[in-house]
Amino acid sequence: MRYLEITVPTDRREAVLDVLDDEGVEYVVTDEATGSGTTDAAVVRLPLPTRAVEPVLDRLADAGLEDARVVVIDAQTVVSKQFDELLDEYSHGGTRSERTSRQVLRTKADEFTPSITIYLVMLLISAVVATAGLLSDSPAVVVGSMVIAPLLGPALAASVGIVTGDDELRTTGFRYQTIGIAVVIVASIGLATLARLGGFEPGGVDIVVVAELEERVSPNLLSIAVALGAGIAGILSLTRGFSEAIVGVMIAAALIPPAAAVGITTAWGMYGAALGALVLVVVNVLSINVAALVTLWVAGYRPQGLFDVPPTRKPTYTYGAVFGVALLLLAAPLAGVTLVEFQATQLTSTANDAVDEALAEPAYADLERESVEVTLDDDYPLRSIDRVVVTVSGTNPTDNPGLADRIQNTLTTTTDEPITVEVQYVVAEESGPDTEESAPSLSNVQSRSTGAATSSEPTAESERTGPSLETERSVSRLGSTAR
Repeated sequence: MRYLEITVPTDRREAVLDVLDDEGVEYVVTDEATGSGTTDAAVVRLPLPTRAVEPVLDRLADAGLEDARVVVIDAQTVVSKQFDELLDEYSHGGTRSERTSRQVLRTKADEFTPSITIYLVMLLISAVVATAGLLSDSPAVVVGSMVIAPLLGPALAASVGIVTGDDELRTTGFRYQTIGIAVVIVASIGLATLARLGGFEPGGVDIVVVAELEERVSPNLLSIAVALGAGIAGILSLTRGFSEAIVGVMIAAALIPPAAAVGITTAWGMYGAALGALVLVVVNVLSINVAALVTLWVAGYRPQGLFDVPPTRKPTYTYGAVFGVALLLLAAPLAGVTLVEFQATQLTSTANDAVDEALAEPAYADLERESVEVTLDDDYPLRSIDRVVVTVSGTNPTDNPGLADRIQNTLTTTTDEPITVEVQYVVAEESGPDTEESAPSLSNVQSRSTGAATSSEPTAESERTGPSLETERSVSRLGSTAR
């Protein structure tokens, strides 16, 4: 419910009251003195259902009161039989879900857009926190960066301005979004450069091995679904009164971490990965805007007055078409990544069956499958399948050569693509009070490989000693490539 206070010139008083009487609205009218001390204005006070605010104000505007001063206040309770009848009329069959009026919507979008100084300071803090969280591979810290990012207002203001014909609000929304993304990227480049020079990087030079980064430098089509959902939820939070804070975190989740990933990978000189993260940022921005724009238009938000709809419909369709075409073009590489991931999942399942089939043969009876993994190459953002890595364990696996060839031959019957198979052997020796006889350790690792593009060498050796367990691990590789 809303309580309105409308100040109108005395000569327009009767026109206002005629509209209110026609709508069946209760009201109180008083004559007020203006700053000059003369009584030349009337103040009309009236309660309205939330859904009635927009149509009543539109009717008053059609009556020639576009410049009237209107104050809208939230009302807790109205005790009136006539108001109850009006509430039922605007409840559309008894469903009393409330929709924010167009006038209030513009005000809310503007309120959620802070001053440029506060906006930049909060984004700088968010960028620092997000960069630190990505570098330390800490999901909790990354989530913290989303909470403090003031992106809800700017992300939605542009769409609200487009559909309501508010050019200033639209320009402010686009300007804030552009500046915000640029600030986060630049701040992340600076902080990541300091981290790299200071030697704080995890995982050595290949910074993309960090899980929080890897999922953002090679995005798939699911990223678009997240951003579209954020845009729709953001508009619903403004129009239906849902929690704006929670939706603001969702919008920040689609923008802040990918923008910080652009800065980090740029600082590391991994420009392919930086391009992938930048594509994700642009796709998310477009998705949020197009989802917000379509949601507003479908919800029935229009400019004031019937004659304002066609001029605003044209820019709305224009912006929607531009956003949609750009989104489709940028979605192409995301579709490529999604296809590769799907192929990798299928190949993993096929490789598991091939390994189990090979190990079922008597020649490999002493071997046991530990893991099967399909790895991708490092050609970001459009990666491809690199090889199938199989890890098996046994007491003396070097007595069983040819396993890589056996698995590779099975896989080539299911796919036309060349596949590299790498087999890693793990040998363990246990000793302790509960172990009567220990397995022999592997002292000389011998590797055999076939194929023109593979090599084999010992890759790791470690020893773990404890009160009841001593383990030696040696790993060798066998590779085979089908042409």
